[in-house]
Amino acid sequence: MSRVTREINRISMMVIGLSGRLIAYALILVVLILGVRRAYEFGHSIFYSPGMEEEPGTGKTVVLDGDETVAEVGEILEEAGLIRDSRAFTIQAMVYEYEVQPGTYELNTSESSKEIIAILREAPAAETEAGQ
Repeated sequence: MSRVTREINRISMMVIGLSGRLIAYALILVVLILGVRRAYEFGHSIFYSPGMEEEPGTGKTVVLDGDETVAEVGEILEEAGLIRDSRAFTIQAMVYEYEVQPGTYELNTSESSKEIIAILREAPAAETEAGQ
């Protein structure tokens, strides 16, 4: 191989190596940006969770038998269209020390998850009256 060919090969390898590093850095940057965005959105859904609809919202009835876990209650509420994210609800429920109580609950899609937890913490009116 001539000296010129070796020099061209050396420069080509440098360009390829530099291009590879730039591509790797770009991928890392994209993953970081997406990760930070998802983390922000999840944190936002925990600390600020408005109702699914504006006032007056839609009334929904939720029946709990008391055997559900908090995570299962979150999934039930998400399927009913009362909350956006059952995982965020589970964390909120831990913060507000919610424990599942059996009963039939009248909830509204305009209520925030904090309001829903407050309602779920109280014994339903029908069960309270029946117990007296």
